[in-house]
Amino acid sequence: MDQFRNIGIIGRLGSSQVLDTIRRLKKFLLDRQLHVILEDAIAEMLPGHGLQTSTRRHLGEICDLVIVVGGDGSLLGAARALAGSGVPVLGINRGSLGFLTDIRPDELELKVAEVLKGDYLTESRFLLQAEVRRHGEAMGQGDALNDIVLHPGKSTKMIEFELYIDGHFVCTQKADGLIIATPTGSTAYSLSAGGPIMHPKLDAIVIVPMCPHTLSSRPIVVDSNSELKVVVSPDLQIYPLVSCDGQNHFTCTPGDTITVGKKPQKLTLIHPLDHNYYEVCRTKLGWGSRLGGGD
Repeated sequence: MDQFRNIGIIGRLGSSQVLDTIRRLKKFLLDRQLHVILEDAIAEMLPGHGLQTSTRRHLGEICDLVIVVGGDGSLLGAARALAGSGVPVLGINRGSLGFLTDIRPDELELKVAEVLKGDYLTESRFLLQAEVRRHGEAMGQGDALNDIVLHPGKSTKMIEFELYIDGHFVCTQKADGLIIATPTGSTAYSLSAGGPIMHPKLDAIVIVPMCPHTLSSRPIVVDSNSELKVVVSPDLQIYPLVSCDGQNHFTCTPGDTITVGKKPQKLTLIHPLDHNYYEVCRTKLGWGSRLGGGD
């Protein structure tokens, strides 16, 4: 247990189930004489907790491990804040899917105890960073563990844009939007739009057009170190949005340029020893079991 002495806790707000799980987790860690630090937002929901609190970003600097209690969306937000610090992140699932937060609440004590003993797997997941520029001036930027999405917002009109990869012109396209996803995000919005499932160990990015006007348009998988540039048509009549993980948004104007590339800092994600990516896909996506009814 010497490896993880200072443990931060981040929780999804607005859920009594999350608060109940955090109380259990807090007691479990304190019983083992560990130093527990609560994110300040969730600490306000636990009056009388008597623990140190911290901003989310600062948790990465003072903790050896951060545990996120919530759904995949909660972990996405934590990932963007913590990736720069290198602190490992463990997820306890209180959401609906659990691709990233893979410890069930009923096995909390068992699985967290294994991690504290050093029995766990680690994965390195890269993030994307996007920047919107207007007449050469930066107008907005954001990071994403899952995806960067250009979309029309509340409008129902198509977006016209040009796509460049590493400075090479690829195509002009009319579509409902464009998804640029990491392997982590390949089972999220990208999958719904017809993109491929990519194993998290792949060092690649997938570019998925959303309902393209040209039926021959298909997803493209490129090296993760590629620089992607999307130029919004100057003749566009709407102001599309760029969304990072579906959580952070900024508005584009016609003629804006969106540059997307790999973020230098990565997220260190911790899993229990029995974690199996294909089992997660089989369970969460409803894939069939073995012939003959076996598991």
